[in-house]
Amino acid sequence: MICLGIEGTAEKTGIGIVEDNGKVLSLAGCQLFPEKGGIHPREAADHHSKWIPKLIIEAIEKANISLKDIDLVSFSRGPGLGPALRTTATASRALALSLDIPIIGVNHCIGHIEIGKLDTGACDPLSLYVSGGNSQVIAYEYGRYRVFGETLDIAIGNALDQFGRETGLPHPGGPEVEKLAKDGNYIDLPYSVKGMDLSFSGLVSAATRKFQEGVAIEDVCFSFQETAFSMLVEVSERALSHTKKDELMLCGGVAANKRLREMLDKMANDHYAKFYMPKMEYCGDNGAMIAWLGILMNNSYGSDKLENTNVIQRFRTDEVNVPWVKQSNNKIKLPKEILAKGAESDIYPSYWIDTEAISKVRNRKSYRIKEIDEKIRKSRTKKEAKLLTEVKRVGVKSPILYDIDLDEKAIVMEKINGTLFKDFIATLNSEDKKDQKHIANLKENDEKDQKHIANLKEKEVKDFSIAIGENIGLMHKSNIIHGDITSSNIMINENNELVFIDFGLGKYSNLIEDKCVDLIVLKKSLQSVDYKIANEIFDNILEGYISSYDEEDINKDNIIEKIAEIQARGRYTH
Repeated sequence: MICLGIEGTAEKTGIGIVEDNGKVLSLAGCQLFPEKGGIHPREAADHHSKWIPKLIIEAIEKANISLKDIDLVSFSRGPGLGPALRTTATASRALALSLDIPIIGVNHCIGHIEIGKLDTGACDPLSLYVSGGNSQVIAYEYGRYRVFGETLDIAIGNALDQFGRETGLPHPGGPEVEKLAKDGNYIDLPYSVKGMDLSFSGLVSAATRKFQEGVAIEDVCFSFQETAFSMLVEVSERALSHTKKDELMLCGGVAANKRLREMLDKMANDHYAKFYMPKMEYCGDNGAMIAWLGILMNNSYGSDKLENTNVIQRFRTDEVNVPWVKQSNNKIKLPKEILAKGAESDIYPSYWIDTEAISKVRNRKSYRIKEIDEKIRKSRTKKEAKLLTEVKRVGVKSPILYDIDLDEKAIVMEKINGTLFKDFIATLNSEDKKDQKHIANLKENDEKDQKHIANLKEKEVKDFSIAIGENIGLMHKSNIIHGDITSSNIMINENNELVFIDFGLGKYSNLIEDKCVDLIVLKKSLQSVDYKIANEIFDNILEGYISSYDEEDINKDNIIEKIAEIQARGRYTH
């Protein structure tokens, strides 16, 4: 089978022709460069209308085939700019009808991942997908690609373009920022990571102000790039630590940046994982990724009916079943002396006087420049030490703090014996030996752990979920934001009590926005462990959360609406 793919989600028009054995026969593309400002949706649509017919002819000639050899037409259904998507879909329908062949619409984001896997040989990677319209950390779990983290406002490519427009740089902004950054020095800019999510709008505003105040453009570009990319690598590192996958892949147009590639390669190496990046012609928007995904989907589902080829402007990555993907059992293997390795720190066995303890050390991050690394490690060590004590005051159980060393960026604390909530819920729907693989892969899978999990299963998960919500409510009522509430940072100790750990991203805030982001981080982490029951668990958490407040202080509908609003944000709007 030979598939012709048509890409047209934003400013790039792309045509690709791919065989069902994975051989890319040809690529053809043309990018719109506006004279000033950003990409206007109607201009992008006009650009596609002009170039799709020309590029089809070019791709056919490069592949050394005729139109009659095409067996399937695939097109990017979304996400993207509405007018651009509709023009692309219309052209695809016209081609399929004229050739009397099947047609299929595909998800643009998944296209990037699949062409990346095809080109690099990666099997089951954690993917950082960064482009003009998307910034997502994605990995396969339970039949779909799950979004572990993403931007809560604008994407990194869009952030670079916005900064470029504000400072008079040519479009697109990314290559110009990279070029100028080579001669710059560091200035302090805001660093905004929220669990496995991040935000760029504040960074754009602060960097623009620095330029307007007279700071050298080279220094602003250097600092913007180092800050933004450190944020992206950190959330990728946190997801890698959470999933324990041993492959990391970079894809999307911003992958062209050499500094970002260098930082991710260093981080993957530090986590004993392999780093992959497809060739540049497959990183940016291209027709081959649309054609290859069209083949994969057609093999699994068959083609679309013509009346079902509507576009989906906000087409979420995690809305698509991907039965052709196989989950790998390969996991990161840590040295014996490290109990656990996270994005924040490494955990080592320790003692305090004659009491068994753990030492949490925020080691130097090789991918971050010294100025950013020192600031973050010191700040988070101080915050965690303070919040570990503060949350106890409001009635939330956390490890006892024994000692703090700001020079080494380390704290010594009580060792909690028990089970991560992540490991507990991973076993809830176990029906056969295959489902029990997760338990077999637990690092400390001894008889004691097995008995604890078995005992926990006798207690309704609903009770734990409600109790988690109540505990988060207690923190939020006192304006304590955990900052990284994941199912890996909640433990059930040997007395079946909930213990909250890892407060390094915590802060004080009375903003409903920050409190809802806390809840969103938890919801996403639950979905990554077991999507089938995640929503039910989260609903119970919300029940407990609301119950911890006085009725006049908070309303469940308002919380749900705010969570939905935050999750719906992004570049692609009507």
